[in-house]
Amino acid sequence: MSGQRKQARAAIYVRVSTLQQADKDSLPMQRQDLIAYAKLMLDTDDYVIFEDAGYSGKNTDRPKYQEMMSQIRSGVFTHLLVWKIDRISRNLLDFASMYAELKDLGVIFVSRNEQFDTGTAMGEAMLKIILVFAELERNMTSERVLATMISRANNGLWNGGAVPYGYDYDPDTKTFSINEAEAHVVRMIHDMYEKDRSLIRIARVLNESGYRSRSGNYWTYPTLMIILRNGFYDGDYYYNVTKDGSRQKIRDKSEWVIFRDHHPPIIDREQKERILSVLGYASRDVKKQSSRSRYCHVFGGLLICGNCGKPLTFCRTNPTKDGWRGTRYQCVNRRTHKSLCSGRDTSDPVLGEFVFNYILNTLNAQRNFASIRSPEDLQAALLTGNAFAHIVSIEPDGLNELYGVLKAGGVSGEIYGKSAGVQSGIQDSGAERAKLQVEKQRLERAIERLNSLYLYSDDAMPEREYVIQKLKLTEALEEVINQIDFVSSAERQQSVTDEAFIQKASEFIIAQNLTDRAYVSYKRLAMTVDENALHSFVSSVIDNIIILDGKVKTIVFRNGLAHTFIFREQDKK
Repeated sequence: MSGQRKQARAAIYVRVSTLQQADKDSLPMQRQDLIAYAKLMLDTDDYVIFEDAGYSGKNTDRPKYQEMMSQIRSGVFTHLLVWKIDRISRNLLDFASMYAELKDLGVIFVSRNEQFDTGTAMGEAMLKIILVFAELERNMTSERVLATMISRANNGLWNGGAVPYGYDYDPDTKTFSINEAEAHVVRMIHDMYEKDRSLIRIARVLNESGYRSRSGNYWTYPTLMIILRNGFYDGDYYYNVTKDGSRQKIRDKSEWVIFRDHHPPIIDREQKERILSVLGYASRDVKKQSSRSRYCHVFGGLLICGNCGKPLTFCRTNPTKDGWRGTRYQCVNRRTHKSLCSGRDTSDPVLGEFVFNYILNTLNAQRNFASIRSPEDLQAALLTGNAFAHIVSIEPDGLNELYGVLKAGGVSGEIYGKSAGVQSGIQDSGAERAKLQVEKQRLERAIERLNSLYLYSDDAMPEREYVIQKLKLTEALEEVINQIDFVSSAERQQSVTDEAFIQKASEFIIAQNLTDRAYVSYKRLAMTVDENALHSFVSSVIDNIIILDGKVKTIVFRNGLAHTFIFREQDKK
């Protein structure tokens, strides 16, 4: 045991918050008491004293403390001696982090005044009790803040955060007003999305027209999606909708706080509901949705009614003479009551013949692009076959976009295969994500400092001031986290390369059935290829399909391309 005592080397840390205390008895008293403890209890004269005079304990940004921790990490000390825990930090969360590090390093922590030594079982237990109460205090404070925020939202008071694009906020009157220049862009975004569902096209139009975001950056997939998903634009204030600062985790509707007609609307409520319906349905994981059914529905979860904007439901049809059973798709509104929507039903044979032959024609157009001299030539190649007899043309925007991509050599491998990567024109989001991560860390540190100031500062912070500041910081943090979510989503959506929906087996099967074909019989394909493989293939390359009067009106691919078809006059009825 004596050998063990001789090896002890102690770091002695002393701190006072004012220079006056340092000049009087406090600092010398701490030094003497801890030196005596080291000699008597640890049987060592090998110690180093680290003094921070005139530094507050609200955080650990103190020069001698940081120097001491650096030396502890290098393994030169066996013990850390302090007079009281609050000499290390008044923030018990900071202390808990430091203690966890000491434990990993095998360094024993001793608090002389509180009479515990973590080298003993009793000292370890006492420390854990202290930390439990620190956690309880933090959670109770968090609950009080949340209750205050919900109460404010119920009374129509804004809880802070980034002012939505399109609005100005007056902190004196606590009211929102429309910023007409920005509101014009907001209306353009909603109208363009409702027309053709292509975020890439919207970003390109806005950027090429000279429009920029409020921060002066180019428009991107995430920033557009934030605006389209934000219910604030129809004049209503929503609060407590999501969990943990992420729009991907939605609370039960009973927990939502909705204040109707809270501010002047930019978008009418009906249009916003149509767009949110499309966004909410198209973003589902269609594989999970279909797995709940006994049968696999090849186009399940992808179809949107072009008449009313609602999703199409699906059910199995009766078997044909050869035993094949397809799926019939019907608008949710029309299924509820025919007066709600005039949209016609559609089925697998109609959709399959159109979609798979369009993909086949796209593959062939890419393969034979050397013979294609103009967008008109490309259109003729894409509309080859009986499945497109009712189509006059493809809307120029989508057609020209694909032609430009093919001409520029922006596609490698199969255009809709696993190796596809269509250049979208949207700015690289890597730098944006990195910038957002830095901002997220800054806000998290600010919240930690605010909590420390309120809970452990020598001069207590008024609760009202604390709540107001906490509201601002948490809302700002939530907005940054939301933007990070959308940037990550954009990185997955901008290129089919980044999508992992299709398995190698289904790729091989599909490739075998499409290679060197001039036309695909969907029924024959469906009877020879497993429906799950077909569903996996379709959902991996298509984001959504708009159905107008039973026919394919628009196909929006996951790589951002959107093709809208113009029907012949007699086929519009």
